[in-house]
Amino acid sequence: MPDSDCMFKSIERSLEGGTTVIQYRDKSTDQTKRLKQAGSLKQLCDRYNAALLINDDIQLAKQCGAAGVHLGQSDGTVTEARKILGTEAIIGVTCHDSIELAVQAHSEGADYVAFGAFFPSKTKPDAKPAPIDLIARVKLKVNLPIVAIGGITIDNAQQIITAGADMLAVIHALYAQDDIRKTAQNFHQLFNTDSER
Repeated sequence: MPDSDCMFKSIERSLEGGTTVIQYRDKSTDQTKRLKQAGSLKQLCDRYNAALLINDDIQLAKQCGAAGVHLGQSDGTVTEARKILGTEAIIGVTCHDSIELAVQAHSEGADYVAFGAFFPSKTKPDAKPAPIDLIARVKLKVNLPIVAIGGITIDNAQQIITAGADMLAVIHALYAQDDIRKTAQNFHQLFNTDSER
């Protein structure tokens, strides 16, 4: 599968550049392919001491031994995921632009909450926008790491980090670049140079 080979090479470049979490997202119904790819990604992430999270599929996360799962609002509950994956699993929840959803995720035992889209997104062009000041408001209510999602680039990432985001979820701004390793390093450096962190 040439596409898979290309995907794995790109992901390895990003891991070399300092990426610490990889999320596997495949909405197809080919369970054999998904398990094979997720298993290979798990091995790759292990080599770089990075965490593999599976998007929206608790059972696949269990089958491939991933570090955890990222749940959308219709992909099962934190309680269900915790029961299946165990106490050590990383469980994150998409909260869109809702502090209430974040409070609920926190009460159920989530490990992080994700918000966005903060900017127009090529991956999810119809995503509901979230204001940047939402991050500070969430931090007043929820003591969990915050992941920012949606249209984040090297040029706009600093304002999201300054607002209080603990992690950035990027796809196009990383994997569509000519030098993925260097781009990952540049994203990583934004956190290292932020005097507030």
